[in-house]
Amino acid sequence: MKLKIKTEHRPKSRLAIEVTVPAERCKASYDNALSGLSRSIKLPGFRKGKVPKPVLLQQIGPIRIKATALEQLIDAIWKEALTQESIEALCEPQLNEGFEEILEKFSVDNSLTLSLETDISPIPKLKTTEGLKAEFEPIQFNNSKVDELLEQSRKELATLVPIEKRPAALGDIAVVSFKGTYKDDGSEIEGGSSESMDIDLEKNGRMIEGFIEGIIGMSINDEKIVDCQFPKDYANEIAQGRQASFLIKLKELKNRELPPLDDSFAKQASDKETLEELRNDLNQRLEEDSKRQDENNRHKALIKALVKELEVDLPETLIQQEIRNLIEQTASKFAQQGMDVKSMFTADLVKSLMESSREEAEENIRQNLAMKELAKTKNLIPEEQDIEKKLKEIKKQFSNQKNIDQKRLKEAVIEDLQQNLVLEWLEQNSSIVEKQAKTQSSTKKTSSLKNKETKPKTTKKKSNTKTPK
Repeated sequence: MKLKIKTEHRPKSRLAIEVTVPAERCKASYDNALSGLSRSIKLPGFRKGKVPKPVLLQQIGPIRIKATALEQLIDAIWKEALTQESIEALCEPQLNEGFEEILEKFSVDNSLTLSLETDISPIPKLKTTEGLKAEFEPIQFNNSKVDELLEQSRKELATLVPIEKRPAALGDIAVVSFKGTYKDDGSEIEGGSSESMDIDLEKNGRMIEGFIEGIIGMSINDEKIVDCQFPKDYANEIAQGRQASFLIKLKELKNRELPPLDDSFAKQASDKETLEELRNDLNQRLEEDSKRQDENNRHKALIKALVKELEVDLPETLIQQEIRNLIEQTASKFAQQGMDVKSMFTADLVKSLMESSREEAEENIRQNLAMKELAKTKNLIPEEQDIEKKLKEIKKQFSNQKNIDQKRLKEAVIEDLQQNLVLEWLEQNSSIVEKQAKTQSSTKKTSSLKNKETKPKTTKKKSNTKTPK
């Protein structure tokens, strides 16, 4: 017999479900609970499974039996309602009334009305897909970046020469000991001290403001208290925006003696035989990198234009799932850098990250839904032969790895290929306008001499202490 079910859509992709449970289902659930408890409970003087029902009622009480029966009934009714109404629930149901209130109304002689709510998959809609206008920042390759990378590698391969007769200046390497305390309460800064650390005296934003400036002008064996302030967006929440004092002692001072820029340098810094080969290789790789960045900017602009046409009500369950994904990705990156994620990710930090990641999470979901809806609308489905080809390529790359979920792998490949089809469609059917061009000058996204193609043959000494960054 079908259940009597009423559904009503609520904001944020919530679905209210009202189910009327007939009295006979209530009685059947109660009898099943009573039988189950009689089989599982062991009482003195009775064999297991042979406890008479009157004795069982007397020993454990009718409330426990009713509560067990109601729990089982709600679970069974929920699953049945999902199947009957073809509901794709994203989370477990929430009872609009408290369990205790429903328990009071629960009776083997009467029908029972259950009111539940759940998040369901959102229904995205694109207002239009035609005539989209996107504006992006083109990336133009600037070959001066080659000189920057060569200079960076020269610094790494430089010979360090001691300095004794002058104070510290920009460009030097200072060997210092330091101890940091917070000015507001005098407490010691965690990770804010070292017995000996090499610090590049450069204004590159790696140290907190005031630290490098404080060392400039010091002479060897000088001690000095330097006042600094942590940025408001500092990674360690405890330190954010707080003023600090560092007792610094300059122990040594060094300068770099750079190697000449010739074929010998090229051999030392890379696997190339001549400086010309190294320059050509860097030039080619950086130019390819610029093209990738340029294409990436185009794609971001196109997706942004598409998302503007999206109408969707995002369920909280999806948002929270994406927030967790973002935090897990952040934790994974820190772990790869050798950081102690368990001690770093305190409850307060996780809470702060969850709040700050919400906007990014919502944007990620909107982009994903917009692209899937466009693929559905325009029937952008990858060819089976393309899927198989991509799967073979990936399986070759992970040939040493076992226990790969083949189903999930195929789903990921299909999704990736479908996104490429969506981007191709957008490129062909949208109007793309260039903003003022930006030259490629950042080192963050470009290759350095340290990649797999041209590795320096030198290693830098690492410190085990933490820097007040």
